[in-house]
Amino acid sequence: MLDLSSSRLTAAPIPDYLRNVYTWAYLTPWLTGFLDRQVVVQTILWGNAQRLIRDVLAAVKPGDRIFQPAAVYGSFSRQLAQRIGRNGRLDIRDIAPLQVALTRQKLAGLPQVHVACRNAVDPEPRVFDAVACFFLLHEVPDDVKVQVVQAMLQLVRPGGKAIFIDYHRPHRWHPLKPVMQRVFAWLEPFALTMWSREIEDLAGSSAASFRWSKRTRFIGLYQTVTAERV
Repeated sequence: MLDLSSSRLTAAPIPDYLRNVYTWAYLTPWLTGFLDRQVVVQTILWGNAQRLIRDVLAAVKPGDRIFQPAAVYGSFSRQLAQRIGRNGRLDIRDIAPLQVALTRQKLAGLPQVHVACRNAVDPEPRVFDAVACFFLLHEVPDDVKVQVVQAMLQLVRPGGKAIFIDYHRPHRWHPLKPVMQRVFAWLEPFALTMWSREIEDLAGSSAASFRWSKRTRFIGLYQTVTAERV
């Protein structure tokens, strides 16, 4: 059973957009057990979850200090923790106490992992070798997208990098394009912005301090964007 009573789970209030749009996905205890399975994540991402996870794993190395700004269903965090090893450190933050408790439970036994309640737009003032932002941006309103990207870039040490994995505008003739438009309209009202704005543009003036690269996958439906501080 998840323990939500600890004072360590106390943080800023859960944003209205999260309560209004994503209560079913992230704030409903009985449903998290179903959603937090790698096979479910793989299905939601049309079989591309592991391929996208590998993009992150390839960008980090053993011993790295990593910041993850939101809990991720499935095995992403465990794979990331195993990649950096016990000499590394993975700091995971999430605004929802339920997600914090769930993540602590499933990553128990990995001393390099540290999980706490915190809003991604207001992280602790520390620096990391890398930031791994996995499918967070499409779930937040446009103004929060800007805040998250800029906050994540501030955490990157000189020579370090931020890796953003998220949706991307698919090829014009992608067979799933109309399906995804319906899914977004029904369940992901903030996601379509990812089809029209570059993540680099969300960085504002901070973008100039980084070297940017982008790789798309699955006929353009997903993107891996890396910002390396120069």
